[in-house]
Amino acid sequence: MLNISLDLYRVFLTVARLGSISAAARALSISQPAVSQSVRQLETALTQSLFVRTAKGVELTEQGRALFGYVDQACALLDAGQAHLDDLRTLRRGEVRIGASDSLCKHFLLPYLEAFHAQYGAVALHVTNRTSDESIALLKKGQVDLAVINLPMDLTGIRIRARYAVHDVFVVGGKFAHLAGQRHTLAQLCTYPLVMLETASNSRRAVDAFAQSRGVTLSPAIELGSLDLVADFARVGLGVGLTVREFIQKDLNNHTLGALSLAPALPQRHVAVATLEGVPLSSAAQAFMALMEQDEPR
Repeated sequence: MLNISLDLYRVFLTVARLGSISAAARALSISQPAVSQSVRQLETALTQSLFVRTAKGVELTEQGRALFGYVDQACALLDAGQAHLDDLRTLRRGEVRIGASDSLCKHFLLPYLEAFHAQYGAVALHVTNRTSDESIALLKKGQVDLAVINLPMDLTGIRIRARYAVHDVFVVGGKFAHLAGQRHTLAQLCTYPLVMLETASNSRRAVDAFAQSRGVTLSPAIELGSLDLVADFARVGLGVGLTVREFIQKDLNNHTLGALSLAPALPQRHVAVATLEGVPLSSAAQAFMALMEQDEPR
């Protein structure tokens, strides 16, 4: 396999297209002797004559014509590849792949997706709805670039890029609306029908662990797969719902839901944006991450 510089092939291609050594020199911004020398070097390396001189300049030999098609295609592919990389760098193309639960997509991620799309409309956004545990599994398999997750959880091999405080809260509506604002213990809550996320939810497990540390086991009457459904069920009085205050602030403001006062209070949790430790992000993913980090509490 011959080790021939790509520059020699680019000089060959320019001379062949223009049919002139002097014209190629002007196009390449190098001297005519440098162009002639490059052509001779390529011919020597290939042991083939590629051009013949004519009254008007130079023409390709049969061997030169045979080579031209391959060099033209190869250089075009290389140029396309470089242009593609430049598009990725400047975010004229690319993609960001994100794993997140339905609730985090709607109540947390959606504004960032909207803002990013407005700024980088050519970059494709791919969101896979999974639980926090499943999103981390996708991250470790390389199937997403970022995972938006509920903490706490095992973060072995994971880098937390940003974190945002959230507050779990028990809420009521309908026939239980009179309980709003009243102070309750965890044990007292258990006398009411509880509406909570399924145990597969990381946020549910965190509250269960806190309750158990206080000697209380929470046994919900209704378990659901969505925080929106929890709020809906609580709103119509089907039980006392456990949700996230930041996600139902509008309901609290317009009094369609009321918050219970809990003693002791549930500990603050965090929503976090995670990437795989030691794996660099694409330019598009870096830009998305930078957008999210702008709002991270310091």
